[in-house]
Amino acid sequence: MTTKPVAIAWFRQDLRISDNPALNAAAAAGEVLPIYILDDVNAADWAMGAASRTWLHHSLNALNLALDGRLRIFRGDAREVIAQLAASLPLEGVFWNRCYEPWRIKRDAQIKADLIAGDIQTRSFNAALLWEPWDISKKDGTPYRVFTPFYQKGCLSSPPPRQPLAPAEQVQWCNLDIKNSESIDDLELLPSACWHKSLSSHWQIGESAAAQKFDAFWQNTLTDYKRGRDFPALDATSRLSPHLHFGEISPHQIWHQIDHSSMHDHGDGPAHFLREIAWREFSYHLLYHYPGLPQQNFNRKFDGFQWLDEQSDLQSWCSGRTGFPIIDAGMRELWQTGYMHNRVRMIVASFLVKNMLQHWRNGENWFWDCLVDADLASNAASWQWCAGSGADAAPYFRIFNPVLQSEKFDPEGEYLLRFCPELAGLPARFRHKPWEASEEVLAAAGIKLGRDYPAPILDLKTTRQRALARFKALV
Repeated sequence: MTTKPVAIAWFRQDLRISDNPALNAAAAAGEVLPIYILDDVNAADWAMGAASRTWLHHSLNALNLALDGRLRIFRGDAREVIAQLAASLPLEGVFWNRCYEPWRIKRDAQIKADLIAGDIQTRSFNAALLWEPWDISKKDGTPYRVFTPFYQKGCLSSPPPRQPLAPAEQVQWCNLDIKNSESIDDLELLPSACWHKSLSSHWQIGESAAAQKFDAFWQNTLTDYKRGRDFPALDATSRLSPHLHFGEISPHQIWHQIDHSSMHDHGDGPAHFLREIAWREFSYHLLYHYPGLPQQNFNRKFDGFQWLDEQSDLQSWCSGRTGFPIIDAGMRELWQTGYMHNRVRMIVASFLVKNMLQHWRNGENWFWDCLVDADLASNAASWQWCAGSGADAAPYFRIFNPVLQSEKFDPEGEYLLRFCPELAGLPARFRHKPWEASEEVLAAAGIKLGRDYPAPILDLKTTRQRALARFKALV
């Protein structure tokens, strides 16, 4: 056994080498032992869904490659794993970058207390947010509940985010054989079905891929971001959300590359994009101050709301078989790629919660399992926003009409046809509402509603009126 002090760099949602404060601190403290722990025990109901586990598998492989195969893998209760390592190694310290999910905050506080009691150095760092949730508050010390003042008066009036850190130089690595460590494959993160192969084929995963994607977005897409981001057929968004979630790129790297010179070079695209990054910050601000957000209505008036429980309709929504092409295209995109365009996310959420009157948690749970960027803060805050029960939420009377949204933001049906190719034979105007096509037009396109493409599962007008009446009763 080595007599040199060992410093654990505990990777979590920071699967990168660059701008990694915990890794740099470990490198300064001793021989670095990089570890990852899959802790489904403490995660409990919020253990990662299938799509996220697929992404994690590939991201860990990319990180391990960057570390020349030095990453040590464990699974189980992280508190027990850390304790076992502390008992078997000449441990100088354990270093990690902070996470903000309630279950992680509780667990990490216990681990830190254990290490301090054992006279082992422990330090945590901010690597995932531009501003810590406890540093942004109103003048009276209470947390913000509305986004615009949170961003303008809170974030932008605070000290600017720190500069990204360069990778640690001349790292001394710990080469000990570690008991109970496993391989990445041993974690069995990939679903047994071949679905994960289809999903993975849509992405390049890892730190290097994240940097390349951001650079391409910054150079080629950012200028037109504000306008183009609403059109799902266009390649006009960054698609960085899963890379951010798993920490393959940091918000600090993004923030400081989009600097004031970029503001000039790219019109108002940069400011609008940074505002979207700030929405991610706002979601974490809410989750930190209101840890019940993923399960409880932020607006408690909604506790008495009478949701419907139509399981067959819910299954139609999940499988992209509602008969409304923009809804079905979005849900099929989600299943096939682990992702959904943001405009379409709002449309399918409004449809589920308001037209179908399904509880927002049904949508939250399905997205949690199917999104590669499934993020507890953003997922919960976004679903509550769409439902009207959240902070700074969409008003109850804002009900997206999926046909009008589809016609406005995908006029030729290009996005629709990517995921609903059975509609290709229809004239463009009927792709958004095939039920309005005549029998002759449908026959010419080779479509019989209810056989080749679903008939609508509901009537938009009557379900809108029903939703308005129920939501209005809460006000």
